Amino acid sequence: MKIEGRNAVKEALQSGTTILKLLISKTSNDKVTKEIVSLAKSRGVKYQFVDPLVLKKMSVTGKHQGMIAETSTYQYYTVEDILLEAKQKQEDPFLLILDGIEDPHNLGSIIRVCDCMGVHGILIGKNRACGVNETVIKVSAGATSYVKVAQVTNIHQTMEELKKKGIFIYACELGGEDIAKSKLTGPIAIVVGSEGKGMSALTKKIADQMITIPMFGYVNSLNASVSAGMVLYEAMMQRRK
Repeated sequence: MKIEGRNAVKEALQSGTTILKLLISKTSNDKVTKEIVSLAKSRGVKYQFVDPLVLKKMSVTGKHQGMIAETSTYQYYTVEDILLEAKQKQEDPFLLILDGIEDPHNLGSIIRVCDCMGVHGILIGKNRACGVNETVIKVSAGATSYVKVAQVTNIHQTMEELKKKGIFIYACELGGEDIAKSKLTGPIAIVVGSEGKGMSALTKKIADQMITIPMFGYVNSLNASVSAGMVLYEAMMQRRK
């Protein structure tokens, strides 16, 4: 797998992600490049200056910014890993469940938002959903190095198991209670549905409560990453009080 772009590479180095090799354009000689080279040296990461055409051919996203790091396949976490992080921080679990997000740009943006909002981890399905790939890493601006993502076989079964552990599950969908009037504190998981189809009927049935982002315009829908950002921000503000 390739990590492309300066921010993503820098965050990967700082977080201790295992990098097999770092390739840098020969034409890059600015302050940021020098900082990343210095960081690579301190981490013992092999790096090499190459012709820009080499990076162009290697790039998956087409936006490598003169830098590509080669690493192993993304290592997913387990749900237990995520819950353990919350326990170690002495915080109530704060999770995000994605029900069928397929666009890597949306997933990358959501991961970035989760890092900013203090979410302990994200749960995604193995089937009919986007996994963590090069585009996701690039769009997340390096947040994949910090936010734990668990890929589960069955989202619905996992939701049932979380409920047994005392985690209250909110489904963010039209027709629910205003998010500002909902109690988004304590051990919670928030579900956001897919870009086109929304969330499945079974997901809504399993969830403990439906919550809705109030809207007052003519277009009665929001991009999945925007919806996630808004509901997570509301939850984060409530949890800080």
